[in-house]
Amino acid sequence: MLSILGKNGSETPEPVVAEVKGSLPVWLQGTLIRNGPGLFSVGSSQYNHWFDGLSLIHSFTFCNGEVTYRSKFLKSDTYKRNIKADRIIVSEFGTMIYPDPCKNIFSRTFTHLCNVVPDFTDNNLVNIIRYGRDYYASSEVNYMNQIDPDTLETVGRINYRNHIALNLATAHPHYDDQGNTYNMGTSLMGPGPPRYIIFKVPADAPVSEKGRGKPALSRVQKIGSIPFRSTLSPSYFHSFGMTENFFIFVEQPFKLDIVRLATAYFRGVNWGSCLRFDKDDITLFHVINRKTGRAVKTRFYSAALVVFHHLNAYEEDDHLVFDLITYKDSSLYDMFYLQDLKTSSLSQSNESFHPPTCQRFVLPLSAHKESPRGINLVTLTDTTAQAVVQEDGSVFCQPDTVFIGLELPGINYSFNTKKYRYFYGSRVEWSPHPNKIAKVDIVTREHIEWTQDDCFPSEPVFVASPGAVEEDDGVILSSVISPDPNISPFMLILNAKNFEEIARASIPADVHMDLHGLFIPAAV
Repeated sequence: MLSILGKNGSETPEPVVAEVKGSLPVWLQGTLIRNGPGLFSVGSSQYNHWFDGLSLIHSFTFCNGEVTYRSKFLKSDTYKRNIKADRIIVSEFGTMIYPDPCKNIFSRTFTHLCNVVPDFTDNNLVNIIRYGRDYYASSEVNYMNQIDPDTLETVGRINYRNHIALNLATAHPHYDDQGNTYNMGTSLMGPGPPRYIIFKVPADAPVSEKGRGKPALSRVQKIGSIPFRSTLSPSYFHSFGMTENFFIFVEQPFKLDIVRLATAYFRGVNWGSCLRFDKDDITLFHVINRKTGRAVKTRFYSAALVVFHHLNAYEEDDHLVFDLITYKDSSLYDMFYLQDLKTSSLSQSNESFHPPTCQRFVLPLSAHKESPRGINLVTLTDTTAQAVVQEDGSVFCQPDTVFIGLELPGINYSFNTKKYRYFYGSRVEWSPHPNKIAKVDIVTREHIEWTQDDCFPSEPVFVASPGAVEEDDGVILSSVISPDPNISPFMLILNAKNFEEIARASIPADVHMDLHGLFIPAAV
């Protein structure tokens, strides 16, 4: 397992041309940029966790039937400091680096305690996101690194806190038809009490009086906020939902222990261990009006669960429908410690692994404290999801299980906030390491798969055909790697309707397993 996930990647700074077999659609023009951990040791020092590796950015450019590939390490401050020192000197979530004992450890620790939240790494290895016309490598901290999508050069660093009071922010924003970006973050240090913050970054890029472009984030607009249920234990969240009129925030019982975080150095633990799952707690669903920023008064909740990724959300007949990939507990994170990966196999079943489950929740927006008790208020006929008003007026929501064993979900994003039928993702049945990709039909509850022996595809990305009307009219893109030295890494292009292979582009370079990415259409 470590031969793929734990090995150091390498840069391909100049574009190389792939060997294409099959026929690429002539309309497929643009660049798929991918992000993920790619460097797991510096000098003689090594990271502990796969999610700690230094970011390696990949791009696959489709132009006139040709595919070119390049990759570069994100030149973050973290990367530059580590490389200069020839060892890891910046802490990551699974790897804590302790201060040099020859320096004043007490003053450093006191500084962390005074700030409550430490100044995190800027190793942005999770996703590529767009604000205005700017593209950023992002993770879930207050720093982002801007990249040039054509050359993959790191061109600057930005701090959310210079524009909005945030300590953490997701790497999974939403975009509307006008190009505006919506995101959520956590404000731990004011002004005001700790809250979850929803914000918008307008599509138009501001220009200074001297004619120079300003970062789009300088025009950020706070839409609304939600107070923590527990001041010292905010919910962890990786993504959120959006419909035409509402945001959906899942306040789950997978929580960040602020006191433990602030004292991590003292106690000799890493930041990742400051997350804990409370199986006896509940999961709250906050519904926030996109125009007013106010939460609806009805209290919707469900049993304890862990969620990282939302699929989609929409409104239908006064119901709010949203689909999540859920887990029974938080053990997934622990399975990616590199020491454990050394003894595991990509094809080995893990008995402690609870497969991800796609669940549909439905919230009747007409529910209120006087609604009748003990009956299901969901009247939609295409789901078994339930919502029942309790004696205290709150609404308990029971999900409809759509599919078991899929992660890293994606949709035709033009159907985001709309009723949809299909989603795509990495097939994970008996271990967290996907060796298939799948398309799921929500209506029939059937699915189709692509797989090849000794091949491990990345998160599938849907690209629609020009002028497409049907939801699945387009292609699926996925980069594929293999531990078999006889199988070169390749970009896989599938017909999204039937999952038949249209083409593959073999890459004459090292390609590393990644996490998330973004397709940028070519300028017309």
